[in-house]
Amino acid sequence: MEKSYLIDLKKLYSNVESEILIDEKIEFDPSYFTTIDLLDLKNIYVKGRLSREIESGIDIVLEVSGDMILEDAISLEPISYPFSIKIDEKLEENSEKLENTLDLREFLWENIVLEIPLKFTKVTDLSEFHGDGWKLVSEDDLPKKENPFSELLKDFGEE
Repeated sequence: MEKSYLIDLKKLYSNVESEILIDEKIEFDPSYFTTIDLLDLKNIYVKGRLSREIESGIDIVLEVSGDMILEDAISLEPISYPFSIKIDEKLEENSEKLENTLDLREFLWENIVLEIPLKFTKVTDLSEFHGDGWKLVSEDDLPKKENPFSELLKDFGEE
């Protein structure tokens, strides 16, 4: 049976409690990774609090850390990418999405997806990536070409 990460917000809305503390290890099932360039999430830990501000709704302050398992941009092998996120947001009381509960896993998923790097590699030796008539080189190894617009850029003080 899958663990529920629903947080009951009724106690905050009714002022029974002033804050809800969060100290959880979160797990994501494989269905989350089917439509995104992320292979897995490991060791996801979240710590923080939810508190109610009378005039501004609910404040959510969290620190999230863990490991993204990504495909290496060069070798295409699975690699671990450690990450850490600080979240400090206001949740609207009238939000249709919230109602009286907050799904912590869904909320974190929305924030973690924004942190996925476009490309990430741990490959340092590019010499092993070559073939018949081609080889992978770093940008530092490329010959420097003269910018044909350098004279114009000098006039604008941009070079």
